[in-house]
Amino acid sequence: MLSDKERRKELGDFLKTRRARLSPQDFGLPIGPRRKTEGLRREEVAQLAGIGITWYTWLEQGRDIQVSSEVLEAISRVFRLNEEEKEHLFLLANQPLLSKVGRPLVESVNSVLKNLLSQLKYCPTYVTDEKLNIVSWNKAATVVFGDFNKMNDRDRNAVWRCFASKEYRELFLNWEDHAQRLIAQFRLAYTRFVGDEWFKDIIKELTNKSPEFRNWWPKHEVLGTPCGKKTLLHPLVGEMIMDHITLQVYDAPELKLTIYQPRQEGETEQKMKRLLQLVSRPTIKE
Repeated sequence: MLSDKERRKELGDFLKTRRARLSPQDFGLPIGPRRKTEGLRREEVAQLAGIGITWYTWLEQGRDIQVSSEVLEAISRVFRLNEEEKEHLFLLANQPLLSKVGRPLVESVNSVLKNLLSQLKYCPTYVTDEKLNIVSWNKAATVVFGDFNKMNDRDRNAVWRCFASKEYRELFLNWEDHAQRLIAQFRLAYTRFVGDEWFKDIIKELTNKSPEFRNWWPKHEVLGTPCGKKTLLHPLVGEMIMDHITLQVYDAPELKLTIYQPRQEGETEQKMKRLLQLVSRPTIKE
C-alpha cells in the first residue's frame, strides 16, 4: 500500500539532501559573510530552476501539491541529478518517467532464465526481484554466497543478508563499499513502494540491527547496478577476484540477473572448480 504522506515526506527529504550537496559557487552566486545555510538556499534553487520560491518550499515541506514534469526537469538540471536520482525524483513526485510506464510484470523466473543459470557453471549467478529478494540461483552462487536453499525469505534478501549476516560481511574485502552501493540500489527500489508494509518492516529491522544501515539510509543516496570488480575472501579457498555485472531481464523488467565471473588473477577459476567439487547435488531452485 502506498502512502501519499510518506511519499511526499520522502520527496522533501530527498530534495533537502540534494540541495545541501551544492554550493552557491557552483553557480557563480555570491556568498555573504552571514550565510549559515549548508549548500544552496531554497530561494536560490527556485531562482535557478525558474519556479516560485513558495512552490519549491511546499515541495520540501511535503505539502499536498501537484508538480509537473517540466518543474521536475528543471530541478533535476539544477541539482545535476544522474539518471537514477532523476528517476527517484520523478517517482516520488508521482510523475514516472515515460520510458518506465506500461512495462509488463511476471511473477516467476521462466525456464529459459533458469537454464541460463545452470549453463553459467563457474560463474556465481543469481536473480533478484524488485525488492532485491534473491529468487533464483545456480550452484556456483551457493558455494560462494551461501546455500540459498536452506535460507528463509528474509535471509534471501540481498540487503538484509548484507547488513545482518556476519559471514556475508566477512566475505567481501571491501564490505563497506559494497554495502553502501547496495543500500543506494535499495533506496531506488524503495521509491516505487514508499509506504509498503514489507519495506517499512525491513527498514525498521535493519535500522535497529545495523549501525551502518542506520547511518547511511537517511543520506538518500540512489544508484543503479554498476559493473566492476569484487574481491571475495572465501573461508575455504581464500581470495577470489571476480568481475561482476547486473543485467535487467527484458521480458520481466522487475527481475535482474547478477553474474560474478572469475578472473585469472589469484587462480580464481581454479578455486571455483575446487569449491564446486565439494557440492554433489544440484541446487537450482525449481
